[in-house]
Amino acid sequence: MSGEVTRQLPALDDQNTFFWTSGEDGKLRIQRCSDCGELRHTPAPVCPYCKSFEWAPAEVSGKGTIVALTVNHHQWMPGFPPPFILALVAIDEDDRVRLTTNIVNVPLDEAFIGQRVQVAFEQQDGVWFPVFEPTGETDSAGKPVEGPIPREDPRVRQVRPMPKAGDKFEDKVAITGIGISQVGRRLMREPITLTVEAALAAIEDAGLTLDDIDGLATYPGGLAGAGGMSEGGVMPLEEALRIRPTWHHSGMETPGQTGSVVAAMLAVAGGLCNHVLCFRTVTEASSLARARSAAPGTGSAAAAMFSNKRIEGDMAWRLVYGAGSAANWIGMMANTHFKLYGTTRETLGWIALTARKHAALNPIAIYTDPLTMDDYLSARMISTPFGLYDCDVPMDGAVAVIVSRRDIAGDLRQPPVHVEAVGTQVTERISWDQGVVDHEPLVIGAARHLWTRTDLTPDDMQFAQLYDGFSFNCLTWLESLGFCGTGEAKDFLAGGENISLGGKLPLNTHGGQLSAGRLHGYGFLHEAVLQLRGQAEGRQVENAEVGVVSNGGGTPGGAMILKAAR
Repeated sequence: MSGEVTRQLPALDDQNTFFWTSGEDGKLRIQRCSDCGELRHTPAPVCPYCKSFEWAPAEVSGKGTIVALTVNHHQWMPGFPPPFILALVAIDEDDRVRLTTNIVNVPLDEAFIGQRVQVAFEQQDGVWFPVFEPTGETDSAGKPVEGPIPREDPRVRQVRPMPKAGDKFEDKVAITGIGISQVGRRLMREPITLTVEAALAAIEDAGLTLDDIDGLATYPGGLAGAGGMSEGGVMPLEEALRIRPTWHHSGMETPGQTGSVVAAMLAVAGGLCNHVLCFRTVTEASSLARARSAAPGTGSAAAAMFSNKRIEGDMAWRLVYGAGSAANWIGMMANTHFKLYGTTRETLGWIALTARKHAALNPIAIYTDPLTMDDYLSARMISTPFGLYDCDVPMDGAVAVIVSRRDIAGDLRQPPVHVEAVGTQVTERISWDQGVVDHEPLVIGAARHLWTRTDLTPDDMQFAQLYDGFSFNCLTWLESLGFCGTGEAKDFLAGGENISLGGKLPLNTHGGQLSAGRLHGYGFLHEAVLQLRGQAEGRQVENAEVGVVSNGGGTPGGAMILKAAR
């Protein structure tokens, strides 16, 4: 650690108190099922293996292996000055049990993935935080002993086939309208005004009226004011436009941000609605500016939000160790990919450079100035391996999309865009840190599921709009969707030719979130529709008829294949 640390404290309850207090005697304890004997973490009331409700704390050796790691250089949490090492440690007794933790008593550049470590404890206000330090184990040649790095869990659920072959709801729907509000870095406008602006633009684009709209869907729902991540959900838009929908939907627990669009497709295909207006609004840039003004020196909105609170729920297992951003959580997995497959920062750099090159062709992109590999590599570090240009750009804006019945879509103003397939399945642990360690979590299931609902293959895709909250997210989607094999992205991305306009797979043709700006999933869908209509002026993929869109940045991901209606 670089200085005195004051950790945020976890909220204690009847399931986790044993964990946060067991370090008083220097012993690490993990929850164990009393019936089948399986260990589990984080603590839960029921055994996921045998479904028993009986459990007890079990003392373990306290030794393990670092299976993912990042050196954090940005201050996310108050009282937790950087730089410091964040890691996932798999315990010796069961490598499915991983602890997000800090590595201590070692120089920043001497901790490594595969390193053998043992538990130590730091005490604060009656909470004993398990941290880890190197064991110093060496082999007969004096080299550090390395532990195994788990790949996919063999018990991972396989992708399910279609429930009924040939019966696809996707064949009953089309995207008929898109709209986007004013976008910018710090607009300081009310979120709902941006939402209305995008919604009316989408309705006009489709050639519909407000009276035609009979459904509303959004992500993430009623979180107005929460870090600029929402306009407040369906209700504020309904109050503003008085649509009186037949059906409405909002929420966070969907397959990616455009899971709300999939929900709209299901409502239309099921006969509930003719035309559903889907929308997504972010005002992150303005929200961050206001938070820093209100609480100078905190470093982030997250820091201001969590200071002076005991942290509840899943976030407690990370925030107490200073892991205040997805940059930390996903950065750990990126470094494991580097370790296993020889990926480099230059590999990620080609994603960032290509995004910037494409953004220069997009008149509403946030950043359009040229970016070189030297610029990329010399930018300040955020959380290794991520530098500034590996991270998406907070912004303000709203996007709206209209999903309509396919049998009436051809009568509207714009050429409809058809839906070939969606990928929505979860095949691994929902937790950020208990599933795969060499890819972004919760992407593989949706990517594999997508291809079970179509006869098309990755070779048929003419472009890809893939979620790039961080450059590594995008790499994970490329590998998981099968555009290259696992660990082969280094070769596929080298030089950027394959992913540029005119290349094998034009990627994020509007500049993605890395340069065009973070519209949190919906921006990719907007760009895909423009491409399939042939309306992406200045950056149009020639004769584009089919492409793939993905979204989700560590929450369960989702993907869809869209086709031009011709």
